[in-house]
Amino acid sequence: MFHRMRSSLTRLLTSVRPSSSSSSALSDRLMVSDEIRAAQNDGVGVVALESTVITHGLPFPTNLEWFYSRTGRSLEAVVRKGGAVPATIALIDGKIRVGLTSSELESISQDKKAVKVSRRDVAYALSKGLTGGTTVASTMWAAHHAGIRVFSTGGIGGVHRGAEETFDISADLTELSQTPVTVVCAGIKSILDVGKTLEVLSANDDSRSQIYSRILNYFQETQGVNTLVYGPENVFPGFFSPRTPFAGQTNSESIEELAQIIALSASLGLPAGTILAVPLPAHLAAEGKVVEDAIQLALEKANNKKIRGQAITPFLLSHVAKTTKGISMRTNVALLENNARVAAQLANILAKKEVPSSSNRVHATEKQQQKNAPDKGTKQPKVKK
Repeated sequence: MFHRMRSSLTRLLTSVRPSSSSSSALSDRLMVSDEIRAAQNDGVGVVALESTVITHGLPFPTNLEWFYSRTGRSLEAVVRKGGAVPATIALIDGKIRVGLTSSELESISQDKKAVKVSRRDVAYALSKGLTGGTTVASTMWAAHHAGIRVFSTGGIGGVHRGAEETFDISADLTELSQTPVTVVCAGIKSILDVGKTLEVLSANDDSRSQIYSRILNYFQETQGVNTLVYGPENVFPGFFSPRTPFAGQTNSESIEELAQIIALSASLGLPAGTILAVPLPAHLAAEGKVVEDAIQLALEKANNKKIRGQAITPFLLSHVAKTTKGISMRTNVALLENNARVAAQLANILAKKEVPSSSNRVHATEKQQQKNAPDKGTKQPKVKK
């Protein structure tokens, strides 16, 4: 079953590559801020940030009172402190905005009609002019087309219900196989977007270990995704847990060494993305254990109450926050900020390596063509037939 699923996914991925005819429509919709473009032209690192942490991270008004004010803006502050420029991405008024203003950030945080936008939802949300919070998958996609190589988030998406038989995985993971953006994260996320992972995550430890192993194998061997660990040991982290029984492709305590791998992958034109896994800092490990235990309890309760779909994430976050008396929120904020700090370092190193993304190569080619084109007022020589 697993091999049939893997073959189907491979055929699907190779059939959905974007065509050149889509560039015109995209250029009309993709709005990159002047600050981002200036940073790219000046060789300053840019870090993409998703907006679902603002629109769907916590139920309103908690997202505005805490998650947005303490994390949405503070994440940008962490990136700036690291010498890079933050690029929060969201869909607003039929446009893909890359680099939001403070008023736009505040607006999406209070928009009760905001929708969660994965890659498949982009066209629909744009056509309706909806406010959209971008997920890992859609943020990666937009960042790539904006010429941004580094994206910081909490964790990557999980597995779906029944993954032990079907290996059904989230769009976040699929996007990594086809979009050359480095995702700086703390491993596979254990709260957000887990509506269909209840059956798997509430299984026994052996079942969860087998699934986690399959995900890493899928990344590394099937889709060619780099899985790098930033730390002294090649131990892949598990979001709130700094350790799992599994290893990445390689590890290093040198961000420069890891950046070299990422830069070389880009220069070779390899199409897949990279996971740069950053373990939860050691001083937060005890709090992370408390949160993990609370998550498992919340999953059991959600399963018993038959809570499904989009209702699952707010339920889990609210239950875990209440059970841990704020520890989960503090740990989550610290985790996000730690990832953003590492992402800023990486983005600055890559910017100085002058390895343009495919998107930037397109812009450069267009500019060169414009430069080589004769002035309109220049008289053209006649060509003899």
